[in-house]
Amino acid sequence: MMSIENIRVALHRSWSLESSSKWTRENPANGQCGVTALVVNDLLGGEIVKTNCIGGWHFYNKLKGIRYDFTEEQFPEVIEYDDILSSREEAFADTNLQQYNALRKKVYRELSFLNENLS
Repeated sequence: MMSIENIRVALHRSWSLESSSKWTRENPANGQCGVTALVVNDLLGGEIVKTNCIGGWHFYNKLKGIRYDFTEEQFPEVIEYDDILSSREEAFADTNLQQYNALRKKVYRELSFLNENLS
């Protein structure tokens, strides 16, 4: 069973400098939006959506009409969401293959670990 909460935990444990050059210990979600939206899309499908934020486009996911922004804590202010339909290609422009592969591998490993410990 892959819960949203397990995915959130796995992402938080997996973000690093390998998945975003903007990562810091104080703000681990910083710069992780595009790569995170892609990995969540791999896991759960749904849509990748975006909104204009300070610094450019911010990517997140919509699953069955519900917004899931796993990286919202990177911003000091509350986000005003536009929910503009985006694509994997646009989200990928926010990252690169090495960062995507690094995050995907770590998240899948974490989810496997979390699921094993629940059973």
